Amino acid sequence: MLVLFSGRVQGVGFRWTVCHIAGKYQVTGFVRNLMDGDVELVAEGGEEELIDFLNAIRGSNLGRHIVRDEVRWTPARNEFSGFGISY
Repeated sequence: MLVLFSGRVQGVGFRWTVCHIAGKYQVTGFVRNLMDGDVELVAEGGEEELIDFLNAIRGSNLGRHIVRDEVRWTPARNEFSGFGISY
């Protein structure tokens, strides 16, 4: 799953909070800032787990900063061993 978050999503602890939330789910991948001010999330896991993870992000204190999120379902490549912040 690839998600692009738009809004006031940089400089508010977004990536750190997403990593914290990810620790509660069986997901792997990364979150990173993009040059255009958006935040990109790439996550792999079971479909229900990914949906729950995304809903937890939306329902957290981050939700007030998200103006739009664009979700793209992509095939898992099983290339991640954990979840972290990418720079």
